[in-house]
Amino acid sequence: MYNARVQSRYHHLATVLIPLLAFAARILPGPRTIDDAYITFRYAQNLISGHGLVYNPGELVLGTTTPLYATLLAGIGGLIGTTQAFPVIAFILNAAADAIACYLLIKLGRAIGASTPGIGAALVWAIAPMSVTFAIGGMETSFFIMLMLATFYFHSSHRPVLAAGTGALCLLTRPDALLFLLPILAERARCWIKREDSAPTLLEVGVFSVPILLWLIVGTSVYGNPIPNSIMAKSNAYVLPPEAGFVRLLQHFGTPFLGHLTFGNFWIGAGLILFTGFYALGGLTIFKRHHQSWPILVFPFLYFLAYAIANPLIFRWYLTPPLPTFILLIFIGAERLFEDLKVPVLKYAFIAIALVLTLRGWTLQPSHGLDRPAPEMAYIKLELLYKEAANILLERDLTDATIAAGDIGALGYYTKAQILDTIGLISPVSLKYYPLPESLYTINYAIPPDLILDLEPDYLVILEVYGRGGLLEHEDFLRSYRLITELPTNIYESDGMYLFERMSS
Repeated sequence: MYNARVQSRYHHLATVLIPLLAFAARILPGPRTIDDAYITFRYAQNLISGHGLVYNPGELVLGTTTPLYATLLAGIGGLIGTTQAFPVIAFILNAAADAIACYLLIKLGRAIGASTPGIGAALVWAIAPMSVTFAIGGMETSFFIMLMLATFYFHSSHRPVLAAGTGALCLLTRPDALLFLLPILAERARCWIKREDSAPTLLEVGVFSVPILLWLIVGTSVYGNPIPNSIMAKSNAYVLPPEAGFVRLLQHFGTPFLGHLTFGNFWIGAGLILFTGFYALGGLTIFKRHHQSWPILVFPFLYFLAYAIANPLIFRWYLTPPLPTFILLIFIGAERLFEDLKVPVLKYAFIAIALVLTLRGWTLQPSHGLDRPAPEMAYIKLELLYKEAANILLERDLTDATIAAGDIGALGYYTKAQILDTIGLISPVSLKYYPLPESLYTINYAIPPDLILDLEPDYLVILEVYGRGGLLEHEDFLRSYRLITELPTNIYESDGMYLFERMSS
Protein backbone atom coordinates (compact mmCIF):
# COMPACT_ATOMS: atom_id res chain seq x y z
CA MET A 1 0.00 0.00 0.00
CA TYR A 2 2.83 2.37 0.92
CA ASN A 3 4.68 1.74 -2.38
CA ALA A 4 1.47 2.32 -4.35
CA ARG A 5 0.91 5.61 -2.52
CA VAL A 6 4.49 6.75 -3.22
CA GLN A 7 4.23 5.76 -6.88
CA SER A 8 0.97 7.66 -7.22
CA ARG A 9 2.58 10.73 -5.67
CA TYR A 10 5.51 10.58 -8.10
CA HIS A 11 3.10 10.10 -10.98
CA HIS A 12 1.09 13.19 -10.07
CA LEU A 13 4.30 15.17 -9.58
CA ALA A 14 5.49 14.12 -13.04
CA THR A 15 2.23 15.25 -14.65
CA VAL A 16 2.98 18.77 -13.39
CA LEU A 17 6.77 19.10 -13.64
CA ILE A 18 7.39 17.46 -17.01
CA PRO A 19 4.87 19.62 -18.93
CA LEU A 20 6.42 22.67 -17.25
CA LEU A 21 9.84 21.48 -18.40
CA ALA A 22 8.52 21.03 -21.94
CA PHE A 23 7.10 24.55 -21.99
CA ALA A 24 10.33 26.04 -20.62
CA ALA A 25 12.48 24.08 -23.11
CA ARG A 26 10.63 25.81 -25.94
CA ILE A 27 10.47 29.29 -24.43
CA LEU A 28 14.23 29.23 -23.79
CA PRO A 29 15.44 29.18 -27.43
CA GLY A 30 12.84 31.71 -28.63
CA PRO A 31 11.17 31.65 -32.07
CA ARG A 32 13.28 30.22 -34.92
CA THR A 33 10.70 30.15 -37.67
CA ILE A 34 10.96 27.64 -40.53
CA ASP A 35 10.18 28.70 -44.10
CA ASP A 36 7.15 26.42 -44.51
CA ALA A 37 5.58 27.89 -41.37
CA TYR A 38 5.59 31.32 -42.99
CA ILE A 39 3.35 29.89 -45.74
CA THR A 40 0.75 28.96 -43.14
CA PHE A 41 1.17 32.37 -41.49
CA ARG A 42 0.41 34.13 -44.77
CA TYR A 43 -2.76 32.06 -45.18
CA ALA A 44 -3.80 33.15 -41.68
CA GLN A 45 -2.80 36.73 -42.45
CA ASN A 46 -4.99 36.87 -45.55
CA LEU A 47 -7.91 35.24 -43.75
CA ILE A 48 -7.89 37.97 -41.09
CA SER A 49 -7.52 40.65 -43.76
CA GLY A 50 -10.69 39.50 -45.50
CA HIS A 51 -9.09 37.83 -48.52
CA GLY A 52 -10.06 34.33 -47.42
CA LEU A 53 -7.87 31.34 -46.65
CA VAL A 54 -5.52 31.95 -49.59
CA TYR A 55 -1.85 32.70 -50.16
CA ASN A 56 -2.21 35.21 -53.00
CA PRO A 57 -5.36 37.35 -52.72
CA GLY A 58 -7.73 36.44 -55.53
CA GLU A 59 -6.16 33.01 -56.14
CA LEU A 60 -8.25 30.21 -54.61
CA VAL A 61 -5.51 27.63 -54.13
CA LEU A 62 -5.15 25.37 -51.09
CA GLY A 63 -1.38 25.30 -50.74
CA THR A 64 -1.21 24.58 -47.01
CA THR A 65 -1.54 21.02 -45.71
CA THR A 66 -2.87 22.29 -42.39
CA PRO A 67 -6.10 24.29 -42.86
CA LEU A 68 -7.20 23.83 -39.25
CA TYR A 69 -3.92 25.15 -37.82
CA ALA A 70 -3.97 28.13 -40.23
CA THR A 71 -7.54 28.92 -39.21
CA LEU A 72 -6.66 28.60 -35.51
CA LEU A 73 -3.76 31.03 -35.92
CA ALA A 74 -6.04 33.44 -37.74
CA GLY A 75 -8.60 33.17 -34.94
CA ILE A 76 -6.01 33.98 -32.29
CA GLY A 77 -4.60 36.81 -34.38
CA GLY A 78 -8.08 38.22 -34.85
CA LEU A 79 -8.80 38.05 -31.12
CA ILE A 80 -5.67 39.96 -30.18
CA GLY A 81 -5.97 42.32 -33.15
CA THR A 82 -2.83 41.59 -35.14
CA THR A 83 -1.83 40.28 -38.56
CA GLN A 84 1.90 40.57 -37.89
CA ALA A 85 2.71 38.46 -34.81
CA PHE A 86 2.16 34.95 -36.17
CA PRO A 87 5.70 33.69 -35.46
CA VAL A 88 5.19 34.55 -31.78
CA ILE A 89 1.59 33.27 -31.70
CA ALA A 90 2.63 29.92 -33.19
CA PHE A 91 5.65 29.77 -30.88
CA ILE A 92 3.54 30.12 -27.71
CA LEU A 93 0.74 27.91 -29.02
CA ASN A 94 3.21 25.15 -29.87
CA ALA A 95 4.97 25.37 -26.52
CA ALA A 96 1.60 24.88 -24.79
CA ALA A 97 0.68 22.04 -27.18
CA ASP A 98 3.91 20.18 -26.43
CA ALA A 99 3.40 20.63 -22.69
CA ILE A 100 -0.04 19.04 -23.08
CA ALA A 101 1.46 16.30 -25.27
CA CYS A 102 3.89 15.38 -22.48
CA TYR A 103 0.99 15.26 -20.02
CA LEU A 104 -0.89 12.98 -22.42
CA LEU A 105 2.11 10.68 -22.81
CA ILE A 106 2.16 10.19 -19.05
CA LYS A 107 -1.58 9.55 -18.95
CA LEU A 108 -1.41 7.23 -21.95
CA GLY A 109 1.37 5.20 -20.34
CA ARG A 110 -0.68 4.76 -17.20
CA ALA A 111 -3.83 3.88 -19.19
CA ILE A 112 -2.06 0.97 -20.90
CA GLY A 113 -0.31 -0.25 -17.75
CA ALA A 114 3.08 1.33 -18.46
CA SER A 115 3.37 4.19 -16.00
CA THR A 116 7.17 4.43 -15.81
CA PRO A 117 7.69 4.19 -19.60
CA GLY A 118 5.05 6.89 -20.05
CA ILE A 119 6.89 9.21 -17.69
CA GLY A 120 10.19 8.37 -19.39
CA ALA A 121 8.79 9.05 -22.86
CA ALA A 122 7.32 12.37 -21.68
CA LEU A 123 10.62 13.39 -20.09
CA VAL A 124 12.58 12.69 -23.28
CA TRP A 125 9.94 14.34 -25.45
CA ALA A 126 10.07 17.46 -23.30
CA ILE A 127 13.63 18.18 -24.47
CA ALA A 128 13.84 16.19 -27.73
CA PRO A 129 15.31 18.35 -30.55
CA MET A 130 12.91 16.67 -33.01
CA SER A 131 10.08 18.12 -30.95
CA VAL A 132 11.50 21.46 -29.82
CA THR A 133 12.83 22.47 -33.26
CA PHE A 134 9.48 22.44 -35.01
CA ALA A 135 7.62 23.92 -32.06
CA ILE A 136 9.85 26.99 -32.06
CA GLY A 137 9.86 26.78 -35.87
CA GLY A 138 6.16 27.63 -36.00
CA MET A 139 5.08 24.38 -37.68
CA GLU A 140 1.81 22.58 -36.97
CA THR A 141 3.72 19.49 -35.79
CA SER A 142 3.26 20.11 -32.06
CA PHE A 143 -0.46 20.75 -32.42
CA PHE A 144 -0.82 17.61 -34.55
CA ILE A 145 1.05 15.42 -32.06
CA MET A 146 -0.97 16.76 -29.15
CA LEU A 147 -4.21 15.79 -30.94
CA MET A 148 -2.74 12.43 -31.97
CA LEU A 149 -1.74 11.53 -28.40
CA ALA A 150 -5.13 12.73 -27.13
CA THR A 151 -6.81 10.38 -29.62
CA PHE A 152 -4.65 7.44 -28.53
CA TYR A 153 -5.30 8.23 -24.87
CA PHE A 154 -9.07 8.58 -25.23
CA HIS A 155 -9.21 5.40 -27.31
CA SER A 156 -7.13 3.44 -24.78
CA SER A 157 -9.21 4.73 -21.84
CA HIS A 158 -12.52 3.80 -23.55
CA ARG A 159 -13.78 7.31 -24.30
CA PRO A 160 -14.76 6.90 -27.95
CA VAL A 161 -16.62 10.20 -28.34
CA LEU A 162 -13.60 12.22 -27.24
CA ALA A 163 -11.33 10.04 -29.39
CA ALA A 164 -13.59 10.70 -32.38
CA GLY A 165 -13.46 14.45 -31.77
CA THR A 166 -9.69 14.74 -31.44
CA GLY A 167 -9.22 12.30 -34.31
CA ALA A 168 -11.31 14.45 -36.65
CA LEU A 169 -9.40 17.59 -35.63
CA CYS A 170 -6.14 15.77 -36.19
CA LEU A 171 -7.16 14.82 -39.73
CA LEU A 172 -8.00 18.45 -40.45
CA THR A 173 -4.56 19.41 -39.16
CA ARG A 174 -2.64 16.96 -41.35
CA PRO A 175 -3.95 14.37 -43.83
CA ASP A 176 -1.42 11.72 -42.72
CA ALA A 177 -3.46 11.37 -39.51
CA LEU A 178 -5.18 8.61 -41.49
CA LEU A 179 -2.18 6.41 -40.69
CA PHE A 180 -3.32 6.06 -37.08
CA LEU A 181 -7.04 6.80 -37.49
CA LEU A 182 -7.64 3.85 -39.81
CA PRO A 183 -6.25 1.32 -37.27
CA ILE A 184 -8.33 2.93 -34.49
CA LEU A 185 -11.46 2.75 -36.65
CA ALA A 186 -10.66 -0.88 -37.48
CA GLU A 187 -10.28 -1.72 -33.79
CA ARG A 188 -13.49 0.12 -32.94
CA ALA A 189 -15.33 -1.90 -35.60
CA ARG A 190 -13.77 -5.16 -34.38
CA CYS A 191 -14.85 -4.55 -30.78
CA TRP A 192 -18.38 -3.79 -31.94
CA ILE A 193 -18.62 -6.88 -34.14
CA LYS A 194 -17.16 -9.11 -31.43
CA ARG A 195 -19.46 -7.47 -28.86
CA GLU A 196 -16.46 -6.47 -26.73
CA ASP A 197 -17.73 -2.91 -26.65
CA SER A 198 -20.93 -1.00 -27.24
CA ALA A 199 -21.98 0.04 -30.73
CA PRO A 200 -20.86 3.47 -31.93
CA THR A 201 -23.41 6.08 -30.87
CA LEU A 202 -24.85 8.73 -33.11
CA LEU A 203 -22.89 11.29 -31.10
CA GLU A 204 -19.59 9.47 -31.69
CA VAL A 205 -20.24 9.16 -35.43
CA GLY A 206 -21.34 12.78 -35.65
CA VAL A 207 -18.40 14.19 -33.70
CA PHE A 208 -16.03 12.46 -36.11
CA SER A 209 -17.83 12.84 -39.41
CA VAL A 210 -19.43 16.30 -39.23
CA PRO A 211 -16.17 18.36 -39.10
CA ILE A 212 -14.69 16.28 -41.90
CA LEU A 213 -17.83 16.52 -44.06
CA LEU A 214 -17.95 20.26 -43.50
CA TRP A 215 -14.36 20.59 -44.64
CA LEU A 216 -15.01 18.39 -47.70
CA ILE A 217 -17.91 20.64 -48.67
CA VAL A 218 -16.06 23.89 -48.01
CA GLY A 219 -12.79 22.69 -49.55
CA THR A 220 -14.52 21.45 -52.68
CA SER A 221 -16.75 24.51 -53.12
CA VAL A 222 -13.97 27.05 -52.49
CA TYR A 223 -10.89 25.39 -53.97
CA GLY A 224 -12.41 22.75 -56.22
CA ASN A 225 -10.57 20.07 -54.23
CA PRO A 226 -10.22 19.61 -50.46
CA ILE A 227 -6.84 17.89 -50.91
CA PRO A 228 -3.94 20.37 -50.61
CA ASN A 229 -2.32 21.29 -53.92
CA SER A 230 1.08 21.09 -52.23
CA ILE A 231 0.97 17.27 -52.06
CA MET A 232 0.98 16.90 -55.85
CA ALA A 233 3.39 19.80 -56.32
CA LYS A 234 6.08 18.30 -54.10
CA SER A 235 5.82 14.89 -55.76
CA ASN A 236 6.27 16.48 -59.21
CA ALA A 237 8.99 19.02 -58.54
CA TYR A 238 11.57 17.06 -56.57
CA VAL A 239 13.71 14.31 -58.09
CA LEU A 240 14.94 11.60 -55.73
CA PRO A 241 16.46 8.11 -55.98
CA PRO A 242 13.78 5.45 -55.36
CA GLU A 243 15.43 4.34 -52.11
CA ALA A 244 15.91 7.85 -50.65
CA GLY A 245 12.90 7.83 -48.33
CA PHE A 246 13.53 4.29 -47.13
CA VAL A 247 17.16 5.01 -46.25
CA ARG A 248 16.31 8.29 -44.51
CA LEU A 249 13.63 6.59 -42.42
CA LEU A 250 16.00 3.77 -41.44
CA GLN A 251 18.51 6.35 -40.24
CA HIS A 252 15.80 8.15 -38.29
CA PHE A 253 14.30 5.12 -36.56
CA GLY A 254 17.80 3.96 -35.62
CA THR A 255 18.51 7.20 -33.73
CA PRO A 256 15.43 8.13 -31.63
CA PHE A 257 17.75 9.49 -28.92
CA LEU A 258 20.36 10.92 -31.34
CA GLY A 259 22.93 8.34 -30.24
CA HIS A 260 24.94 8.89 -33.44
CA LEU A 261 25.99 12.30 -32.08
CA THR A 262 27.79 10.52 -29.23
CA PHE A 263 28.88 7.20 -30.75
CA GLY A 264 29.27 8.06 -34.42
CA ASN A 265 27.40 6.94 -37.53
CA PHE A 266 27.96 3.24 -36.86
CA TRP A 267 25.35 3.66 -34.12
CA ILE A 268 22.64 4.11 -36.75
CA GLY A 269 22.82 0.42 -37.63
CA ALA A 270 23.30 -0.71 -34.05
CA GLY A 271 20.46 1.49 -32.85
CA LEU A 272 18.16 0.21 -35.57
CA ILE A 273 18.63 -3.35 -34.33
CA LEU A 274 18.48 -2.44 -30.63
CA PHE A 275 15.51 -0.08 -30.72
CA THR A 276 13.50 -2.10 -33.20
CA GLY A 277 13.91 -5.05 -30.83
CA PHE A 278 12.71 -3.02 -27.83
CA TYR A 279 9.86 -1.57 -29.92
CA ALA A 280 8.71 -5.05 -30.93
CA LEU A 281 8.94 -6.33 -27.36
CA GLY A 282 7.06 -3.30 -26.09
CA GLY A 283 4.37 -3.77 -28.71
CA LEU A 284 3.96 -7.44 -27.82
CA THR A 285 3.68 -6.51 -24.15
CA ILE A 286 0.96 -3.95 -24.85
CA PHE A 287 -0.90 -6.32 -27.13
CA LYS A 288 -1.07 -8.90 -24.34
CA ARG A 289 -1.92 -6.48 -21.54
CA HIS A 290 -4.18 -4.07 -23.36
CA HIS A 291 -4.91 -5.53 -26.80
CA GLN A 292 -7.36 -2.77 -27.79
CA SER A 293 -4.39 -0.38 -27.90
CA TRP A 294 -2.68 -2.18 -30.79
CA PRO A 295 -3.08 0.92 -33.04
CA ILE A 296 -0.33 2.54 -30.92
CA LEU A 297 1.94 -0.35 -31.89
CA VAL A 298 1.27 -0.29 -35.63
CA PHE A 299 1.36 3.49 -36.15
CA PRO A 300 5.19 3.91 -36.29
CA PHE A 301 5.41 0.93 -38.65
CA LEU A 302 2.62 2.22 -40.92
CA TYR A 303 4.20 5.67 -40.95
CA PHE A 304 7.53 4.18 -41.98
CA LEU A 305 5.90 2.07 -44.68
CA ALA A 306 3.76 4.87 -46.13
CA TYR A 307 6.60 7.36 -46.45
CA ALA A 308 9.09 4.77 -47.70
CA ILE A 309 6.70 3.75 -50.50
CA ALA A 310 5.60 7.29 -51.39
CA ASN A 311 9.25 8.42 -51.29
CA PRO A 312 8.67 12.18 -51.01
CA LEU A 313 11.46 14.58 -50.25
CA ILE A 314 11.44 14.01 -46.47
CA PHE A 315 11.63 17.34 -44.72
CA ARG A 316 12.78 17.10 -41.12
CA TRP A 317 9.35 17.75 -39.62
CA TYR A 318 7.97 14.73 -41.50
CA LEU A 319 10.07 12.55 -39.19
CA THR A 320 8.58 13.78 -35.92
CA PRO A 321 5.00 12.35 -35.60
CA PRO A 322 5.85 8.65 -35.05
CA LEU A 323 8.55 9.39 -32.46
CA PRO A 324 6.48 9.83 -29.25
CA THR A 325 4.79 6.41 -29.54
CA PHE A 326 7.98 4.80 -30.86
CA ILE A 327 9.88 6.04 -27.80
CA LEU A 328 7.05 4.96 -25.48
CA LEU A 329 7.13 1.42 -26.90
CA ILE A 330 10.92 1.29 -26.66
CA PHE A 331 10.71 2.10 -22.95
CA ILE A 332 7.93 -0.46 -22.45
CA GLY A 333 10.10 -3.09 -24.13
CA ALA A 334 13.10 -2.14 -21.99
CA GLU A 335 11.00 -2.33 -18.83
CA ARG A 336 9.72 -5.76 -19.82
CA LEU A 337 13.24 -7.05 -20.55
CA PHE A 338 14.79 -5.74 -17.33
CA GLU A 339 11.92 -7.03 -15.21
CA ASP A 340 12.24 -10.46 -16.80
CA LEU A 341 15.97 -10.35 -16.00
CA LYS A 342 15.11 -9.44 -12.38
CA VAL A 343 16.93 -6.11 -12.57
CA PRO A 344 14.02 -3.64 -12.80
CA VAL A 345 16.20 -0.76 -11.62
CA LEU A 346 17.89 -0.79 -15.03
CA LYS A 347 14.75 0.60 -16.65
CA TYR A 348 15.45 3.88 -14.84
CA ALA A 349 19.09 3.82 -15.95
CA PHE A 350 17.95 3.20 -19.53
CA ILE A 351 15.66 6.24 -19.44
CA ALA A 352 18.45 8.35 -17.91
CA ILE A 353 20.90 7.32 -20.65
CA ALA A 354 18.31 8.12 -23.33
CA LEU A 355 17.80 11.54 -21.76
CA VAL A 356 21.53 12.33 -21.66
CA LEU A 357 22.02 11.22 -25.27
CA THR A 358 19.08 13.36 -26.38
CA LEU A 359 20.55 16.43 -24.69
CA ARG A 360 23.58 16.10 -26.98
CA GLY A 361 21.35 17.50 -29.70
CA TRP A 362 21.38 20.92 -28.00
CA THR A 363 23.96 23.69 -28.24
CA LEU A 364 24.52 26.47 -25.73
CA GLN A 365 25.53 29.00 -28.39
CA PRO A 366 23.84 28.67 -31.79
CA SER A 367 25.83 29.92 -34.78
CA HIS A 368 22.98 32.19 -35.89
CA GLY A 369 19.66 33.57 -34.72
CA LEU A 370 18.98 34.35 -31.07
CA ASP A 371 21.96 33.79 -28.78
CA ARG A 372 20.24 31.28 -26.50
CA PRO A 373 20.57 27.52 -25.99
CA ALA A 374 18.71 25.70 -28.76
CA PRO A 375 18.67 22.40 -30.64
CA GLU A 376 21.47 22.14 -33.21
CA MET A 377 18.92 21.23 -35.88
CA ALA A 378 17.04 24.52 -35.38
CA TYR A 379 18.81 25.81 -38.48
CA ILE A 380 17.26 28.95 -40.02
CA LYS A 381 20.08 30.47 -42.07
CA LEU A 382 18.03 30.07 -45.25
CA GLU A 383 15.03 31.80 -43.68
CA LEU A 384 17.21 34.69 -42.49
CA LEU A 385 18.62 35.00 -46.00
CA TYR A 386 15.16 35.19 -47.56
CA LYS A 387 14.18 37.80 -44.98
CA GLU A 388 17.22 39.83 -46.06
CA ALA A 389 16.17 39.43 -49.69
CA ALA A 390 12.64 40.55 -48.77
CA ASN A 391 14.00 43.71 -47.12
CA ILE A 392 15.99 44.53 -50.26
CA LEU A 393 12.92 44.10 -52.48
CA LEU A 394 10.81 46.20 -50.13
CA GLU A 395 13.02 49.17 -51.04
CA ARG A 396 11.39 48.98 -54.48
CA ASP A 397 7.79 49.57 -55.48
CA LEU A 398 6.19 46.14 -55.31
CA THR A 399 2.70 47.36 -56.14
CA ASP A 400 1.30 44.94 -58.74
CA ALA A 401 4.70 43.22 -58.90
CA THR A 402 5.12 39.43 -58.96
CA ILE A 403 8.09 37.75 -57.28
CA ALA A 404 9.08 34.24 -58.36
CA ALA A 405 10.92 31.90 -55.99
CA GLY A 406 11.33 28.25 -55.12
CA ASP A 407 11.12 28.89 -51.36
CA ILE A 408 8.19 31.19 -50.79
CA GLY A 409 7.59 31.27 -47.02
CA ALA A 410 9.62 34.09 -45.50
CA LEU A 411 9.85 35.96 -48.80
CA GLY A 412 6.07 36.07 -49.24
CA TYR A 413 5.30 36.75 -45.58
CA TYR A 414 7.58 39.78 -45.34
CA THR A 415 7.06 41.32 -48.80
CA LYS A 416 3.29 40.62 -48.97
CA ALA A 417 3.76 40.79 -52.73
CA GLN A 418 2.14 38.51 -55.31
CA ILE A 419 4.21 35.33 -55.39
CA LEU A 420 4.82 32.93 -58.27
CA ASP A 421 5.76 29.68 -56.59
CA THR A 422 8.06 27.82 -58.97
CA ILE A 423 7.42 24.51 -57.21
CA GLY A 424 3.66 24.86 -57.51
CA LEU A 425 2.52 24.70 -53.89
CA ILE A 426 0.36 27.78 -54.31
CA SER A 427 0.78 28.29 -58.08
CA PRO A 428 -0.79 25.38 -59.98
CA VAL A 429 0.35 26.93 -63.25
CA SER A 430 3.88 25.79 -62.37
CA LEU A 431 2.96 22.11 -62.33
CA LYS A 432 2.86 21.71 -66.11
CA TYR A 433 6.57 22.55 -66.34
CA TYR A 434 7.55 19.36 -64.52
CA PRO A 435 9.19 16.91 -64.73
CA LEU A 436 12.39 18.46 -66.04
CA PRO A 437 15.23 16.82 -67.97
CA GLU A 438 17.74 15.28 -65.54
CA SER A 439 20.49 17.48 -66.98
CA LEU A 440 18.91 20.54 -65.33
CA TYR A 441 19.22 19.14 -61.80
CA THR A 442 22.30 19.80 -59.70
CA ILE A 443 20.51 18.78 -56.49
CA ASN A 444 16.95 17.47 -56.07
CA TYR A 445 15.30 20.66 -57.35
CA ALA A 446 15.70 23.08 -60.27
CA ILE A 447 13.62 26.01 -61.50
CA PRO A 448 12.23 25.35 -65.01
CA PRO A 449 13.61 27.95 -67.46
CA ASP A 450 10.41 27.94 -69.53
CA LEU A 451 8.31 28.76 -66.45
CA ILE A 452 10.17 32.04 -65.93
CA LEU A 453 10.34 32.89 -69.64
CA ASP A 454 6.62 32.18 -70.20
CA LEU A 455 5.16 33.83 -67.10
CA GLU A 456 7.63 36.76 -66.88
CA PRO A 457 7.61 37.55 -63.15
CA ASP A 458 8.90 41.02 -62.27
CA TYR A 459 11.49 39.64 -59.84
CA LEU A 460 13.18 36.30 -59.29
CA VAL A 461 14.87 35.24 -56.05
CA ILE A 462 16.94 32.11 -56.61
CA LEU A 463 19.63 30.07 -54.92
CA GLU A 464 22.34 29.65 -57.53
CA VAL A 465 22.16 25.86 -57.31
CA TYR A 466 18.47 25.94 -58.41
CA GLY A 467 19.51 27.41 -61.77
CA ARG A 468 23.00 26.02 -62.29
CA GLY A 469 23.27 24.37 -65.68
CA GLY A 470 19.75 25.50 -66.56
CA LEU A 471 17.96 28.82 -66.02
CA LEU A 472 21.08 30.82 -65.13
CA GLU A 473 22.78 29.77 -68.37
CA HIS A 474 19.75 30.28 -70.61
CA GLU A 475 20.41 33.02 -73.17
CA ASP A 476 16.80 34.24 -73.30
CA PHE A 477 16.72 34.57 -69.52
CA LEU A 478 20.01 36.49 -69.43
CA ARG A 479 18.68 38.89 -72.09
CA SER A 480 15.42 39.46 -70.18
CA TYR A 481 16.63 39.75 -66.58
CA ARG A 482 19.38 41.68 -64.86
CA LEU A 483 21.06 40.80 -61.57
CA ILE A 484 20.38 43.46 -58.94
CA THR A 485 21.84 41.83 -55.82
CA GLU A 486 23.87 38.79 -54.86
CA LEU A 487 23.73 37.58 -51.27
CA PRO A 488 26.62 35.33 -50.24
CA THR A 489 25.72 31.83 -49.06
CA ASN A 490 26.81 28.23 -49.52
CA ILE A 491 23.47 26.67 -48.50
CA TYR A 492 22.90 23.45 -50.48
CA GLU A 493 26.42 24.05 -51.88
CA SER A 494 25.06 27.09 -53.67
CA ASP A 495 27.23 29.92 -54.94
CA GLY A 496 25.05 32.65 -53.47
CA MET A 497 21.43 33.82 -53.60
CA TYR A 498 20.62 35.99 -56.63
CA LEU A 499 17.94 38.66 -56.96
CA PHE A 500 16.94 39.37 -60.57
CA GLU A 501 14.70 42.06 -62.04
CA ARG A 502 12.96 41.77 -65.40
CA MET A 503 14.08 44.43 -67.84
CA SER A 504 11.36 46.36 -69.64
CA SER A 505 11.09 45.47 -73.29
